[in-house]
Amino acid sequence: MVSFLGVSLLVGAVSLVVGGQLIYDSVVSEVSNRVSEDLNVARLIYNKRGQEIQLTLETLSLGTDFETAMAVGESRLLQERLEQVAGRIGLDFAGIVRPDGSVLCRIGSKHHLEAPLPGGNPVTEAALFRKSSVVGTVILDEFTLRAENPELAQKARIQAFPTEGKAPQISQETSGLSIAAAVPVMRSEELIGVVYGGILLNRETSIVDTIGETVFHNETYQGRSVGTATIFFEDRRIATTVRREDGERVIGTLASEAVTRRVLGEGEQWIDRAMVVGDWYITAYEPILDIFDQRVGMLYVGVLEAKYGDVRQAALLVFTGITFAGVGFALLVGWFLANRIVRPINRLIGASIKISEGNLHPEIGEISKGDFGLLQKEFQKMMLALQVREKRQKEEKESQLIQSEKHASIGKLAAGVAHEINNPLTAVLTFTHLILRREDLPEEVRSDLEMVSLQTERVRKIVKGLLDFSRQTRPELKPVHLNRLLADCVRLMENQALVQGVSLGFEGGMDLPTLTLDRNQFQSVIINIIINALDATKSGDTITVSTRASSSEPPGVEIYVEDTGCGITPSDMEQLFDPFFSTKEVGKGTGLGLSVSTGIVERHGGSISVRSVVGEGSTFVIWLPVYSDDGSESSGSETEES
Repeated sequence: MVSFLGVSLLVGAVSLVVGGQLIYDSVVSEVSNRVSEDLNVARLIYNKRGQEIQLTLETLSLGTDFETAMAVGESRLLQERLEQVAGRIGLDFAGIVRPDGSVLCRIGSKHHLEAPLPGGNPVTEAALFRKSSVVGTVILDEFTLRAENPELAQKARIQAFPTEGKAPQISQETSGLSIAAAVPVMRSEELIGVVYGGILLNRETSIVDTIGETVFHNETYQGRSVGTATIFFEDRRIATTVRREDGERVIGTLASEAVTRRVLGEGEQWIDRAMVVGDWYITAYEPILDIFDQRVGMLYVGVLEAKYGDVRQAALLVFTGITFAGVGFALLVGWFLANRIVRPINRLIGASIKISEGNLHPEIGEISKGDFGLLQKEFQKMMLALQVREKRQKEEKESQLIQSEKHASIGKLAAGVAHEINNPLTAVLTFTHLILRREDLPEEVRSDLEMVSLQTERVRKIVKGLLDFSRQTRPELKPVHLNRLLADCVRLMENQALVQGVSLGFEGGMDLPTLTLDRNQFQSVIINIIINALDATKSGDTITVSTRASSSEPPGVEIYVEDTGCGITPSDMEQLFDPFFSTKEVGKGTGLGLSVSTGIVERHGGSISVRSVVGEGSTFVIWLPVYSDDGSESSGSETEES
């Protein structure tokens, strides 16, 4: 039932996600197309304002009396006419300049300037240079604005505010963005001056409000404007319908970095979602070009995304209702089907519980037909495998117990035998050496005594091995750099390996922690394993000792002693760590080396294992835990590869 319900929920969830996304994408696509069209309308309204100024100035310049007044320099009459025109169409600045660039008159000045204006209005300079009408966007710096009208310079000042995590490059804007036109006045094909005029867009609301009214009909949604329009000077809002919660327009806030880079940096349109002062909008931006075709600002329109998001949410609610209805139907069908399959499943569950309690021979009832019958058969195979594994584990535990008892008995016996044999053995060896010092011994007797000495030394080594095996001494733990210890062991055995023609090398792992070991005991372990490896190799073979950090839990370090020798047969692997077991010739080994080494490693909290392939070589692996002598985890490390 859970599976059936899960499938139903999955299908329903996928339907919700896919259906909701399709609806949202469709809505967003439709809104994006609408915003793109709205941007075209906004551009027409923006450009129409400049064309209106140009047409008015051209009409003014065509009057005969106006032309005559310009020719004779009647500045007062000209200024009165300009003020009338400016009042009628809402110009912020207007004036007339002579062909040499000097100002004849303008509406915002308290007096008339006769001298040429340094760095004059760019639109008049363009008209004088081209000798034709010029209309478009113009940047007016603070000096030009102040010369036109000091009030314009004050109006143009806009404080910049950080927006959407973007800090402004300047704290206050003093220049102004304007729409202006300049019309040359000709008399008998001679240029007698230029009449110009324009509006300052900084804080100017007429254009953006006209766009909002024309395009969006000032529609609101949940107290917010559905559509907004903005004029940017570079990346700063200088005229906008976007408002704060207190109703103030967000003059001085910045466009996002992505929009600025795309529109102003690359000169492309941006039509996408964008965060606009705390709300998501489907937006459209395009660059504003000045009369010199430079990108100086951006024109923006946007539609509030929340309205269309609510449409999507309403559709999702409908889809959700349909999904839950489908799930309810699926539950009814699932309940019907579950009754048919639950009985054999319950029997398997009961059998599983009995197995977990230790009964590996539970009854699972009659084998069903179909897929559940196959499941019951596989369950029977599993029970058989568990029974076999339990039997094998029981045999292994019994074998380990016998082995432990055997080691304990051998240890006790070894300790007693070693102490009883050691004293008379020392006496035999001592007197043998004393007799060998005599010079009058027959050669035959000397040869026999040397054989006695040799075999006595062998017995002495066996006794020493017995003592080492039986003592089980507690290691004297001290901090040890493992790579240094192993490098010393390799150096001790290099000459012997060289004599046999075997390549012996060491590869130390990096960043190994400092271990706490009994240096002497552990050195004997490594040397003993290397000796065994030398006995298993021939000239031309290699022996490699290496270390690395272990990824197991608890953390530890692994030591590898790997050779390319003859390998170990499976039968010998079973007895490899038994006391007195040896594959060497009689007289070359006691069979206690690996047993003693195993005891030392285990007393250090570690373990030793071996992998071998006959004819290819063997690898002994020693694992040691990273713990200090007080049981806490070691914090030191060794970085050198000695």
